[in-house]
Amino acid sequence: MSNNAGNTLLALLTGAAIGAGIGILFAPDKGTKTREKFKDGYDDAIKDLKHKFENASEELKSKFVHNKKKELQETYEELISNVSHKTEDVISFLESKLADLKEQNAKLQK
Repeated sequence: MSNNAGNTLLALLTGAAIGAGIGILFAPDKGTKTREKFKDGYDDAIKDLKHKFENASEELKSKFVHNKKKELQETYEELISNVSHKTEDVISFLESKLADLKEQNAKLQK
């Protein structure tokens, strides 16, 4: 997880803890209702945290796939370039051998 996302998560958890503490201190309701509200707030915070984690995970996966796709494209282009150079070498070699064969054939036809 990036440092920015870690700071955001820490700020979220700190804010939730402070808010829950202040809410309990100033709660006008009975203890059971306060605990129920606290549990609901906790559940909401967990859902929100899970949602943010899933979003961060998807973003990381997307970046990873993009980077791998870019690397694959670069490797493909390098391979095509190397094959092109090798093809030119093979063609030059074959042309040289063909010229030698034509020369030998010409000598045999005399």
